[in-house]
Amino acid sequence: MIKLPVISKITTQQKRKDRYNIFLKEQDREYYSFSVNEDILITYHLHKGMELTTEVINQMKEQDAAQKAYLLAVKYLSYRMRSEKEVTDYLLGKDIDQEYIEEAVTRLRQEGYLDDLAFSEALVNTRIQTSSKGPLMIKKELLDKGVSLQWIEQTLAAFTFDKQLEKVEKWIQKQLKPSTKKSHKQQINSLKQSLLQKGFTHDVIAAAIEQLAAGRDQEAEYNAVIFQGEKLMTKYQKKDTGFTLEQKVKAALYRKGFPADLIDRFMAEYVEE
Repeated sequence: MIKLPVISKITTQQKRKDRYNIFLKEQDREYYSFSVNEDILITYHLHKGMELTTEVINQMKEQDAAQKAYLLAVKYLSYRMRSEKEVTDYLLGKDIDQEYIEEAVTRLRQEGYLDDLAFSEALVNTRIQTSSKGPLMIKKELLDKGVSLQWIEQTLAAFTFDKQLEKVEKWIQKQLKPSTKKSHKQQINSLKQSLLQKGFTHDVIAAAIEQLAAGRDQEAEYNAVIFQGEKLMTKYQKKDTGFTLEQKVKAALYRKGFPADLIDRFMAEYVEE
């Protein structure tokens, strides 16, 4: 009759007090066999002198691996909400087998710890409240996190046109500098590009910029014309004079986005004799 291996001792791991090392004795030879968490230790009533079949040992190892994946995921979720893809990628990085990952994700979803719709709602609300990101960038962020397009579109509906416009206008007001040496048009073009990169749509940007155009500070703009115009004069005077110099200065100021009336004023005051 074949004698089954017997548990010779059970020891607590030094770094993980909730895990236990199982040692077996077989034909007068004692050896370390496997480790389990406390739940499995209790479930199987493991104790010294207990006989174990290979089938039971393998069963406990599989359950322990599944529990390990689950507990790792729970700890990962304890810091903040995560998407299913984030949890999956995290467990893959911990070298957890795919079958145990799927089992852990399914269990967490059933228990309410994983919910991509709730995750998407929370992320959208957080970005609206605390960031300068537009809907397109938020959408990309959610897609990268594996959230379905259906959930993304549903939750982004909370980021209404009016909310986007309000956010864009506040951001623009912080960025505009009346003492800048650039033309108002140059500033606006730069702001447009930044807003596009932040993920806002053309219609929202256009609506915000339209209100800004009427608020151009004429005196600040003219001071910028003077600053740029004098620099251009110094540059072109090295080779040109008279009409040619005037035309080059005017053309350069136009390219920099300054309005014709202020360019003509500068030319009359600083260039034309």
